[in-house]
Amino acid sequence: MAKILIVEDDKELSHITELELTHEGFSVVMAADGREGFEKIQGENPDLVLLDVMLPRLSGLEILRKVRNELNSDLPIILVTARGETIDKVDGLNSGADDYIAKPFKIEELLARMKAVLRRTQKKSSAKSVVLKNGSLEMVADEMRVNFDGEAVELSKNEFLLLKYFLENAGKILSRDDIIKKVWGEDYYIEENSVDVYVRHLRSKFGDGIIKTVRGMGYIMQEVEK
Repeated sequence: MAKILIVEDDKELSHITELELTHEGFSVVMAADGREGFEKIQGENPDLVLLDVMLPRLSGLEILRKVRNELNSDLPIILVTARGETIDKVDGLNSGADDYIAKPFKIEELLARMKAVLRRTQKKSSAKSVVLKNGSLEMVADEMRVNFDGEAVELSKNEFLLLKYFLENAGKILSRDDIIKKVWGEDYYIEENSVDVYVRHLRSKFGDGIIKTVRGMGYIMQEVEK
C-alpha cells in the first residue's frame, strides 16, 4: 500500500482528496501548511507527495527545491496548481517535479497521474546498475550520477531521465513525441515544447554539441569515441 502525503491548506479539498485516495486503497497523511509538509516528508517517508504550490509558511516550490537540493531526494512529487499558473508549472518542472495537475481536477485524472508516477518510480528502483557512456560523458543510472570530462554534474530528475534516454539511443534521431512517451510515459501530461526546454538545460551543462537538432524530425545525440 503506497503512502501518499497531501500538503494542502484548502481543508475541503484536502478532505475530499483524502477520502477518495483512502477509498482507492492508499494510506494518506495530511499537512496543512508548508513547514508541516516538509517535516512530514522527512518523518513519514511517503511514497508520493501531492504538493500545493500556494501554501502558508513555506511555498510548494520552496519545499520542492529543499527536497531535491537539501535532502538530495528523488521522492515522487506532483505539484497541484491553480488553473493558469503557467510560470509555476514551468518552475516546478525545472525544479524537479514529476508532474503537475491544475485545480479543480477530476479524481480520475489525479489517480491516473499518481499511478503513472508510481510506476516509473518502481521501475527505476528495481533496475540493475547500468553505466552508460558516450565520449567523456558517463552516467551511473541507478545512482543518478553523471560525470563529464572527469567532473560531477548536477542534474534535476527530469534532466537526468532525458539524458539517460539520449545515451541509450545515441546515434538515433528521436522525435519529441517519442521522447515524451519513452521518458515520461504515455500517461504523463507534458507539452512538446517542454522537451525543448530540457534539451537547452542539457546543452548549457554539457555544451551545445552534445545534442543536435534535426530540423522537422527531433533531436540526436551523436556517438562520440574517446
